Amino acid sequence: MNDNKALGFKRQALQKVIEAFDKGTLETAAYRIPHDVVPRNANLDVRCCVYKERAVFRARTLAALGFAIEQDDEATSLNEYAKQALLRKDIPEKPLTVLDIACKGCVKARHIVTEACQGCLARACQTACKFGAISVVNGKSRIDPDKCKNCGQCKAACPYNAITYVPVPCEQACPVDAIRKGPDGFAQIDFEKCISCGQCMGACPFGAIMERSQLIDILSSIKSKRKVCAMIAPSIVGQFNCSLPQLMTAIKKAGFDKVTEVAEGADITTANEARELIERLEGGAKFMTTSCCAAWVQAVKKHLPALKEFVSHTRTPGSYTAEIEKRNGFTTVFVGPCVSKRVEGMEDPNMDYVMTYEELGALFDARGINPAECEETPLDPKISGEARYYGVTGGVAQAVENALAGQRPFKKMAINGLDKKAMLMLQAYAKGVGDFQLLEVMSCKGGCIGGPCTIATQAKVINPIKNLVAESPKVKPAFDDDKKEEK
Repeated sequence: MNDNKALGFKRQALQKVIEAFDKGTLETAAYRIPHDVVPRNANLDVRCCVYKERAVFRARTLAALGFAIEQDDEATSLNEYAKQALLRKDIPEKPLTVLDIACKGCVKARHIVTEACQGCLARACQTACKFGAISVVNGKSRIDPDKCKNCGQCKAACPYNAITYVPVPCEQACPVDAIRKGPDGFAQIDFEKCISCGQCMGACPFGAIMERSQLIDILSSIKSKRKVCAMIAPSIVGQFNCSLPQLMTAIKKAGFDKVTEVAEGADITTANEARELIERLEGGAKFMTTSCCAAWVQAVKKHLPALKEFVSHTRTPGSYTAEIEKRNGFTTVFVGPCVSKRVEGMEDPNMDYVMTYEELGALFDARGINPAECEETPLDPKISGEARYYGVTGGVAQAVENALAGQRPFKKMAINGLDKKAMLMLQAYAKGVGDFQLLEVMSCKGGCIGGPCTIATQAKVINPIKNLVAESPKVKPAFDDDKKEEK
């Protein structure tokens, strides 16, 4: 499992909120949640006292209710926040929030000289530094933090590996420099830059960054007797200890009226993207990029405008699936592994809510559902194996290639995770560097199976996905009449 103590507390907060909702006590007993989880005699090994641990869990509970910790006045009770959550009509606009009380306030990223320094005669580190930041004191090298530019040349030059880099994990993980320590020393997210990839959330060892959950909104929709459809992303296969048919039954037991595979929409995306690629290449375009990763689309909008003309206009599998289920009269809930889908959901009128795999797991726990004990719901026999492989890096491009078999050969390439190096490469591709006609971009390393809200390791899920793909039919040719875009 992708599990640690920080993730365990996060899931516990979600579970406690769900349990209180189900009991009908959320408005009257939400304030008790931190006390129940952290009793007076709690055995702590991280915080200084039960009171700070309770304050941290209160913040986690706020995020589970869908609120931004940054806007908490600390005087408003959890009961009042719960009441507001039950009454709200609009989902949160900013998908992430920082729990300042849980943030360790990491020191500024820097290079330091360790005790391994031998005070060698060569002074290789001092010679390598172009900024005069290194001096020798008492026979040992010392770095002046005011002069150091963190270029790393001294670290590379040291023959004893005596210089180490101490990062700020969330800052280092962010591909677009959207998170920095504020004046108070705690992390702050610049949402003008943020692409909601969630990499900072996964990198923080204190679990101080969380999504603003839409669970209360989803549970309220189910309770209101509306028809609610859970649209499960292809990467859900293997996330829970059961088969996909068993999981579909478990989701229905959790309260959803219908469960549908987003792979159904992926087959539509494949056909339309394949046609669009041919049209663009015949029109003289250098290449086209995929459009199904929401974080990638946000990255282009905010940081890579030169690539905008190359991004496919084809809609995402989630968008096509939501459109189908909306026509069927359902409130739609996309169930997936990422944070950025929440942004797509706000922009797509057919996608009402977004739930993560972590939240789904908390829902199963709260309602005592073991997916491995559920009967199997038959899968749609028409969905292709290529569509069910969309959640793995290379899967989208492979689906397009297979759909165009015999039409026109092209070269494909995949970006396996957005990081600072990948962002530089993409800028070069906009200028014509690169020998490919279809570029698949996945924000998460490994694809959606590496998303920040997954609950199982990639090693665990890859074989179940491949087995399901092998049992599924091949993708249909892109120019079949029955695969035209849904209007």
